[in-house]
Amino acid sequence: MPNRLAHATSPYLLQHADNPVDWWQWEPAAFEEARRRNVPVFLSVGYSSCHWCHVLAHESFEDETTAAYMNEHFVSVKVDREERPDVDAVYMEAVQAATGQGGWPMSVFMTPDGEPFYFGTYFPPAPRHGLPSFHQVLEGVHTAWTSRREEVGEVAEKITRDLAARELVSGAGDGLPGEAELAQALLGISREYDTESGWLGGGDTKFPPSMLIEFLLRHHTRTGSDGALEMAEGICDAMARSSLFDQLGGGFHRYVLRQRPGGALVPHFEKMLYDNALLCRVYAHVWRATGSEQARRIALETADFMVRELRTTEGGYASALDADSEAEDGSHVEGACYVWTAGQLREVLGEEDGAFAAEYFGVTEEGTFEEGSSVLQLPRTAQEADPARVAGVRARLLAARGQRVRPGRDDKIVAAWNGLVIAALAETGAYFERPDLIERATEAADLLVRVHMGEVARLSRTSRDGRVGGHAGVLEDYGDVAEGFLALASVTGEGVWLEFAGFLLDIVLERFTGEGGQLYDTADDAEQLIRRPQDPTDSATPAGWTAAAGALLSYAAHTGSEAHRTAAEGALGVVKALGPRAPRFIGWGLAVAEALLDGPREIAVAGPVGGELHLTALLGRAPGAVVAAGEGEAAGTEFPLLVDRPMVGGAPTAYVCRHFVCDAPTTDAQELARTLGG
Repeated sequence: MPNRLAHATSPYLLQHADNPVDWWQWEPAAFEEARRRNVPVFLSVGYSSCHWCHVLAHESFEDETTAAYMNEHFVSVKVDREERPDVDAVYMEAVQAATGQGGWPMSVFMTPDGEPFYFGTYFPPAPRHGLPSFHQVLEGVHTAWTSRREEVGEVAEKITRDLAARELVSGAGDGLPGEAELAQALLGISREYDTESGWLGGGDTKFPPSMLIEFLLRHHTRTGSDGALEMAEGICDAMARSSLFDQLGGGFHRYVLRQRPGGALVPHFEKMLYDNALLCRVYAHVWRATGSEQARRIALETADFMVRELRTTEGGYASALDADSEAEDGSHVEGACYVWTAGQLREVLGEEDGAFAAEYFGVTEEGTFEEGSSVLQLPRTAQEADPARVAGVRARLLAARGQRVRPGRDDKIVAAWNGLVIAALAETGAYFERPDLIERATEAADLLVRVHMGEVARLSRTSRDGRVGGHAGVLEDYGDVAEGFLALASVTGEGVWLEFAGFLLDIVLERFTGEGGQLYDTADDAEQLIRRPQDPTDSATPAGWTAAAGALLSYAAHTGSEAHRTAAEGALGVVKALGPRAPRFIGWGLAVAEALLDGPREIAVAGPVGGELHLTALLGRAPGAVVAAGEGEAAGTEFPLLVDRPMVGGAPTAYVCRHFVCDAPTTDAQELARTLGG
């Protein structure tokens, strides 16, 4: 019989709807029930494409004996971290403070007042590798709760008190980041960059550093630093050649790791929307900076992957594809959809093309992954092959892979991640003359306005099947959606997207900003947790703090709003403090700081949208430049930058300004390109 999760909108929660565990969603009634029964709350946090979340569920949450014990002695609450990043952030901070590490699945035991007292991540069904079994943990917590209640209460109170007393991150107290801080950040990155492999850091696990690459590209344009561009190109080449990138279907997996010394980098096979949106835009920007054909191909294949496999019937983009899928023997195996044996290549392609594909993609007889299978990659030692032959082989292999069982899809729409997609598809479509991609970006933006913003312009975090979720948007939703709308406005010349961005950013000023310029991850009228979350550092996506700062800065450049410019500068004080010390954790903040130092430039194109001068403006590499385009007096009512800026001599004309100083108007596309670093 389904439990309470049967009515959830989250696919992750729905995966647990048939568990024998009597799950609750995160809601006041769950904590009231724990008080009534005088039992602790067990909080389990994960997400739909998390491999070890599935393992824990199968081993323990689907087990009748374990579930019966949980139901008798606990109120169990299941949370999708992608729906409730605020709950996840607060309790993950507690887990990391207590244990020195964190991750998902996250397991937290707390009082009925939400005060945590025992933590963990994955627990096995039987003791192993120094970990107690999950049932042992449950018994231990129950014993402590019933026999040492006072001690448990003291621990919970101390943890909660320590969290609440943690110093809030300051705003602009130390001033704005300048040349010295950005140069020091670049030096720190260069010390971690491996010139031989192209990867950052010496560890065996490699995540895509999307925001950091954007900083490197902007720094190169503004300063002429060859080293910054070389690192950006090197990292992108390493990712594109590795199994991080799906060499057949396009799009990126979550990360790669080296399972054995000297072995191939193999991916964790889940495909996340946010990674692909960020990387699509990054590779488009690498192409813009270098003209690299590889960067162009990766950007377009990633865009096409998102549209083909993640787009929903409502026009939005699903959150993720699972890492696991069904293998030939019926078992669920990580990567089953993506790996190949040499024999499978020959079976699909024949002996000659099979041998060619094995060499080209680095597939060996012994295998580079598990059980004789290999991940597909492009070894640096591989000779350049005939593009037509490669395309034919890829098409045949992709068609054969299409007969395999596809990974599951988490089809909830997350506002922030769709904002990232909108920016990526709009710009990629403009750069490569793909109007279909711009249309897909516009459809996603329409969905966010219709479903997620509603009638009051307050964002909801998620929706599914056109039905809005019950959770309020957090700062990253406002920052990333505003960023997407601003990019769409620049590409389409439709000022309504600038207006919608303004609605969202006004809420950031009103509800998310503290007195010292610092930002909070939740609004001041959001549900109160044991601590109001606040984190200026990037994770897999730009921090909400710096995403909002970037959008505020761009909106101020578009409109001349001093309030938005001041708020952006107030938020960027944290980059001065953290950039030189931890550049890898504040990459988007560094990228926004580059835009601040460059102006950012304000480009008004009085002329047709999509014309040569407009495209030249979009292709300009000046960091964070904003573009407004349109014809006639009506355009000035949509874009303040176009007011009193007519065409000169009846020809399309570009006006470029920064720091309250304007260049002479130009009708020459080549001159405009030189001005913008194109």
